Amino acid sequence: MKLNQRLLAQVRAATRSLLRKGPAGTGAVIQEAMKNASAMQRAAQRQMRDLAVPVPTLPFISPDALPGKFVDGSYTNEAGTRDYKLYVPSTYAGEPVPLVVMLHGCTQDPEDFALGTGMNALAEEMACIVLYPAQSKQANPSRCWNWFNAVDQQRGQGEPALIAGMTQAVMARHAIDAKQVYVAGLSAGGAMATIMGTLYPDLYAAVGVHSGLPFASAHDLPSALAAMKGDFRKSQIPGRALPIIVFHGDQDTTVHPANGEGLVAQMAHERARAAVEPGRVPDGHAYTRTVHRRDDGTVHAEHWVVHGAGHAWFGGNARGSYTDGKGPDASREMMRFFKTRR
Repeated sequence: MKLNQRLLAQVRAATRSLLRKGPAGTGAVIQEAMKNASAMQRAAQRQMRDLAVPVPTLPFISPDALPGKFVDGSYTNEAGTRDYKLYVPSTYAGEPVPLVVMLHGCTQDPEDFALGTGMNALAEEMACIVLYPAQSKQANPSRCWNWFNAVDQQRGQGEPALIAGMTQAVMARHAIDAKQVYVAGLSAGGAMATIMGTLYPDLYAAVGVHSGLPFASAHDLPSALAAMKGDFRKSQIPGRALPIIVFHGDQDTTVHPANGEGLVAQMAHERARAAVEPGRVPDGHAYTRTVHRRDDGTVHAEHWVVHGAGHAWFGGNARGSYTDGKGPDASREMMRFFKTRR
């Protein structure tokens, strides 16, 4: 974190220098700022790699070993091209089923994310299709979704347009219940899931965010690093807020847990009543689950704070990256939350 702070200070100093020097010094200053930005990206990637959580060995179930089809695909529109993986369960017979869009974190890919979250096995159990968009190294060297770019926080532009278009393309080729389309993600993918649910409430019915950040909490790389430390911009969401379930470890040193609190405050209904429910996973983590209900009793938001846990998908398979098998089972709880009739 000290390295990130030093690099952030360097970028800000370069910006001040740019403003002082004017056009004559622009080239050198921009080059220096670009070097610092690249260094910050490399430092963030190293931090992510260093934060793997040691967990007990779990039964190994390869996504390819399941009876459904795990197929490759690609989608292109005016915003660009992204590959994806799609899991179609063996129970799918052409009747409308739910669709879950899963957005991986930095340094991950769809196969790794599917393995770590176990979402394909749940798709077999719960009869749903799962879409895993893949971020490209060309778009981000660490495969992070660019949640902090202004263009990627607008409907119909950038990565939101790509993910929404990909979602609609899958819906056009498969029988999908349009009222049961959900989006979830981890870390940078969680931040992008927040963006998708905020910008496309007509497409998605609910949002799951694991170790992510609030909508429009940053506008560039320096502000993104600040937001990850808990110094995030507080923004109002346009339009209506979707139902949301949030997971965050209270010892997360990559994305400060204040982001989970800020996200729930941003998305929870203003008149919602909160009920706090403590719990513990047998031989695992203790947690505090806060349920926000509207006046009619319907649940609009859930916030799970997992005590002693870091930056990892809870209840995940240890053979996937950034997982913590000590629970609670974030994948199963998200699916339970998504499928709750409202």
